[in-house]
Amino acid sequence: MKKRKLGKSNLEVPAIGLGCMGMSFGYGPAVDKQEGISLIRAAVERGVTFFDTAEVYGPYTNEELVGEALAPLREQVVIATKFGFAPDPNGGPRWSALNSRPEHIKEAAEGSLKRLKTDVIDLFYQHRVDPNVPIEDVAGAVKELIQQGKVKHFGLSEAGIKTIRRAHKVQPVTALQSEYSLWFREPEAEVIPTLEELGIGFVPFSPLGKGFLTGKISEDTQFDKSDFRNIVPRFTPENRKANQALVDLVGTFAQQKKATPAQIALAWLLAQKPWIVPIPGTTKLHRLEENIGAVDVKLSPEDLRELGTAASKIAVQGARYPEELQKMVGR
Repeated sequence: MKKRKLGKSNLEVPAIGLGCMGMSFGYGPAVDKQEGISLIRAAVERGVTFFDTAEVYGPYTNEELVGEALAPLREQVVIATKFGFAPDPNGGPRWSALNSRPEHIKEAAEGSLKRLKTDVIDLFYQHRVDPNVPIEDVAGAVKELIQQGKVKHFGLSEAGIKTIRRAHKVQPVTALQSEYSLWFREPEAEVIPTLEELGIGFVPFSPLGKGFLTGKISEDTQFDKSDFRNIVPRFTPENRKANQALVDLVGTFAQQKKATPAQIALAWLLAQKPWIVPIPGTTKLHRLEENIGAVDVKLSPEDLRELGTAASKIAVQGARYPEELQKMVGR
């Protein structure tokens, strides 16, 4: 697997990581624990050694899964996790309850270290910007954890450019994690130029549009009742029907390149900047292997121009989050 560096940091990771959330939470029932462990270890065998989790996934169960799977392979891998929500131990994540107070960040770090069965977190992201806590205090708390040797790198998730700049002055930000794909290109306007200027890496989540860009979801697809996509405006049947035009475009390119739609979508992202590292999630080995194959798909400058221009002419229908979650991004 080819390697990439996240911005100007010395954090080197494979060109494609593995988002682990869906194994425990978000896209239907959790996978069987042993199956999850097998998949994570299979990823390491194939050179995917960058894993993304968070305390709120489950809550807690996803970190436990990742920790158990990677404990024997700890020296070979980079583990990223996140703090900043206040998970409810009884009823799953409370997406409205943000808590990035410095004392809570330190408590969250101790919990994550324990569940991940490790003595250091490679990359510790603030999961969402907490409007009640100055970002300087957040960065300062992570800086202390770095000085104590409990964390190696500081990251932000879904933060706006002013917040990124303020945080970076206190403790250099290694990576920003936000949604970015052919069907959500908003980061191109301000976020990507800011990251480039400051030397910060970019870790796009949902690089396959929460599965939509694979071409395996249609207006008739029924999601499990626990699937987060049921409440996402972009995934209403009528919006899926309207957004099929983008999938068809990607599919046409895939046929020309003898690749799959997922591979084209990931190859497009990888070609945008050398410091972009997407983290597609999956629960299936054949999908993991398909995603890894994107690294070898060659898109010429002409291909990229053609695909980017054609995609930008298709107006994607529907917001990417329900209203209450949309308020938490870009702060």
